[in-house]
Amino acid sequence: MTTLSRAETEALIAEVLEVYPEKAKKDRAKHLAVNDHSVEQSKKCITSNRKSLPGVMTIRGCAYAGSKGVVWGPIKDMVHISHGPVGCGQYSRAGRRNYYVGTTGVDSFGTMNFTSDFQEKDIVFGGDKKLSKLIEEVELLFPLARGISVQSECPIGLIGDDIEAVSKKAAAATGKPVIPVRCEGFRGVSQSLGHHIANDAIRDWVLDQRDGQEFAATPYDVAIIGDYNIGGDAWASRILLEEMGLRVVAQWSGDGTLAEMMNTPKVKLNLLHCYRSMNYISRHMEEKYGIPWMEYNFFGPTKIIESLRNIAAFFDDRIKEGAERVIARYQPMVDEITAKYKPRLAGKKVMLYVGGLRPRHVIGAYEDLGMEVIGTGYEFAHNDDYDRTMKEMGDATLLYDDVTGFELEEFVKRLKPDLVGSGIKEKYIFQKMGIPLRQMHSWDYSGPYHGYDGFAIFARDMDIALSNPVWSKLVPPWQQGVVAEAQKAA
Repeated sequence: MTTLSRAETEALIAEVLEVYPEKAKKDRAKHLAVNDHSVEQSKKCITSNRKSLPGVMTIRGCAYAGSKGVVWGPIKDMVHISHGPVGCGQYSRAGRRNYYVGTTGVDSFGTMNFTSDFQEKDIVFGGDKKLSKLIEEVELLFPLARGISVQSECPIGLIGDDIEAVSKKAAAATGKPVIPVRCEGFRGVSQSLGHHIANDAIRDWVLDQRDGQEFAATPYDVAIIGDYNIGGDAWASRILLEEMGLRVVAQWSGDGTLAEMMNTPKVKLNLLHCYRSMNYISRHMEEKYGIPWMEYNFFGPTKIIESLRNIAAFFDDRIKEGAERVIARYQPMVDEITAKYKPRLAGKKVMLYVGGLRPRHVIGAYEDLGMEVIGTGYEFAHNDDYDRTMKEMGDATLLYDDVTGFELEEFVKRLKPDLVGSGIKEKYIFQKMGIPLRQMHSWDYSGPYHGYDGFAIFARDMDIALSNPVWSKLVPPWQQGVVAEAQKAA
């Protein structure tokens, strides 16, 4: 069974919840819902951005992950110090394939791990002096770094290191920005608060710090905000914007620089890709500098065309004509891709579970290939994310927030999708079940998936995953004994 009625989906949720104790069942029921197009606000049917239940296998990250791993880490010409034990910095180093142009260790540092390597004595006596020494060494060894951020880990908030005072003193000594970010992992309920904290640090320490040199503005200046250039995504998006006549003067964080961040208050429009992680700074720039912002979606041709026209509507006829020219230019490419892959993929069912924006943004790309998304959910969404998602999903389809490992496995077993699009942690359990999984966190070492070039790769990757004959031959480890007995009996 794949496509369920509303009553059947409600019954499925109730059945899966039966395993929990009463209190946990009551709590988790608030995070699971049947999509209803008649509901105007998601808060009436699903709860989000709440603390995970102790004891369940949540797939969330922490505030440090949201700041260092997402927002600050991809800024390539800065050194990002993980202030605390070595593990957090090592785990967050180069994990998301944020592509950049530059020479690592010379003018780009995104894939390097800079850590104060806390030991027990640092917990007892504090790490301020160690941090000061580390910043001095960074300046000595990497003089082309344009600045430094200090990303605080959990122990820093517990012992009270004054990273602000250390950063202020170091900035005066080096003549470069040294930015303290209070992103201790225990803050908030997920990595989402880390995004917000990182945005606030950009607001307070970066946007107003431009050195006063003239900026040669044009009427067509835009900034790409919240694209992390996974596998080259931002580059594929930038091609389209520049082909339609816009000038991209800043893109961050992916392949971004400190100077580009400082230039952003000069643009005419901020183009926001990842709403969840960067809506805070976009709203701030609208309030302080009067710069409007607009969400866009470059996954799949339908959403690309819609987004290009929405962006062009903000500008004059030159850009509107440019948008139509871009759409017409790539239409033969789209026709060729859909003619090749849609007959092979049409009717296939997909279940999604990722963070950020992808649980809703990629729906259109699947639909362009004739596929249907029958369930979706976020690791760390807020209700405004679900407000947007409900409009993209089919009526009576399944929504799940901060889904537990048990729940996701049970939903997949019952709904039997042809493909799961999720993260690294979920990959192998579903593959052992014989269900293809595309890793939609960092594109399974592929990409880009944005733009027309990305759609070609996206379609190819989905087809490769589904066409592999190995899936029908896999028997989950927990069923091998049963299958062996059945074969013996036969």
